[in-house]
Amino acid sequence: MNHRFIATMATASVSIAGAANAANVNVSADITTSVTWTADNVYNLTDQIYVQPGASLTIEAGTVIASTPTANGSGSLAVTRGGKIFANGTQESPIIFTSTNDTATWVDGDPKTGTWREAANEWGNLTIMGRAYVSNSFVDGNSATFGNNESPMEGLIPDFAGDPNTIYGGTDDDYSAGALAYVSIRYGGRVVGLANELNGLSLGGIGRGTDIDHIEIMNNVDDGIEIWGGTVNLRYVNIWNIGDDSFDIDQGWRGSAQNGLIVQGYSLDAGQGSGVGDNMCETDGAENSDAQPVTTAQIANFTLVGQPIDGDGATVWRDGARVQYNQCIIMDCGEKVVRPDGDDGDGAAGYGFNGTLTLAQVFTTPYTSVSTVNAGGIKSAGGAGSLYTAQTSGFLAQIADSVLYNNSNYADFDAFGQNAASKENVIEPGTMPITSIVRDMPVIRGGKVMQRVSSINPMPQGAATSAVGMIGANGFVEETSYRGGFAPNENWLCGWTAAEAFGMVDVPVEFCVEQADCPTDLNGDGVTSGADVGIFLSMWGTDDPAGDFDGNGIVGGADFGILLAAFGPCV
Repeated sequence: MNHRFIATMATASVSIAGAANAANVNVSADITTSVTWTADNVYNLTDQIYVQPGASLTIEAGTVIASTPTANGSGSLAVTRGGKIFANGTQESPIIFTSTNDTATWVDGDPKTGTWREAANEWGNLTIMGRAYVSNSFVDGNSATFGNNESPMEGLIPDFAGDPNTIYGGTDDDYSAGALAYVSIRYGGRVVGLANELNGLSLGGIGRGTDIDHIEIMNNVDDGIEIWGGTVNLRYVNIWNIGDDSFDIDQGWRGSAQNGLIVQGYSLDAGQGSGVGDNMCETDGAENSDAQPVTTAQIANFTLVGQPIDGDGATVWRDGARVQYNQCIIMDCGEKVVRPDGDDGDGAAGYGFNGTLTLAQVFTTPYTSVSTVNAGGIKSAGGAGSLYTAQTSGFLAQIADSVLYNNSNYADFDAFGQNAASKENVIEPGTMPITSIVRDMPVIRGGKVMQRVSSINPMPQGAATSAVGMIGANGFVEETSYRGGFAPNENWLCGWTAAEAFGMVDVPVEFCVEQADCPTDLNGDGVTSGADVGIFLSMWGTDDPAGDFDGNGIVGGADFGILLAAFGPCV
């Protein structure tokens, strides 16, 4: 019997039919003991809510967190160091963080409907803090070398000096804060009680033990996703209509992101950076820029769709950042494809400071080179015990094996050698690299000419359907044979995104990639856990195929080992 299929279908029916009839639960106090939010309720954050150390927040698939905008700002959710969040939605039953203004547009409470609105700042955000290495030598007590450095989280308001609820950082690159899967975050960005701005998803000092896949940010007032330090990896990332930078990394992030779609636009008629999109990918290195760790990351198989008339940069470079863009699509960028930006404006000194590499040198230095400035005991990149493992080939900074189409300015892209034949890039081909795109008529927003994307089919065509193979597989990033965020005829946006619910994804239904079955999730709750062990033990010694993970025809000890190895998120 396929337990997961039955459970998943049941959950889907609850989330779709039950959303309109769900009870409203106001959340006004911190989470101090482990709790589960269930899909038969709608949760309204009424204040800044912290998941405190030692507590876990589990959110069932299909749960809606819809906060009410108020004159003083609505609520927000932050997971402190030592707290955990397990928000494992499914393709059929995603977890949605949004406002009541959004849910008011859903037809009969169905989250697979709704209407896009020019709006943001209607509630706060989701912030997760951990204990991985970060670089911020500007904080008193921190060092410019690898160490137990800590940093205050942007947008959180400490109750007192040194409030631990608002601090991230440490020495554990394997840190796990839990898991996010099939989560849609919409119309956020407002700091509780302040005229300030939050990112859609803020990740500070998060380690590679945290699982994040199938995450969407729609219409946020500030950045879509911002990562400070750590080694967290992300897969299947969908970011639309962000009011500042779509994907922003800082303070020594050393992880990878693979398979993403960024659609630049606007969320509000406000200044660029506070409602009108700024850069698609902004990469900051370290604070100060000679500190360790320095951002050394890989972004693979992303499709970046800019604003062709008045957009900002596709990739922006600050403070020593070292980032590879492999097998991507970069199109419709109205500014520079490679945009040198010196420093981040927070006091850091930019490239070349205190003997660090210049930006030109970063583009010509092999990935194996680890900065010797403030290096301490750091070993070589990719070696045993290395703290830099995201890059496994090529150069510290590169755009390689990618398709670049309808972009306005290649000056620095060319100057830094990314037009060389060895990079295997296809530059301005005659065929658009995605299947289709429809834009609204131009409007003025924040003094900029914007053409909102109202419909897109991001499936690859032409040069994007095949790649030379310059991706850097690293244990998380997988080798692929295509360029951009989508394999030919495979749409991973279907079923769970606001982009699809709002009618902005125009892909035939037969190309929908169905969520893979998780054989060890026997009760279908999106996670392999002790509950599944109980089900498994009731099968021991039988020929029930639901527990026969190794395919030998009997449920036994070998299958139990497989089950234990899969403990944790399995979606």
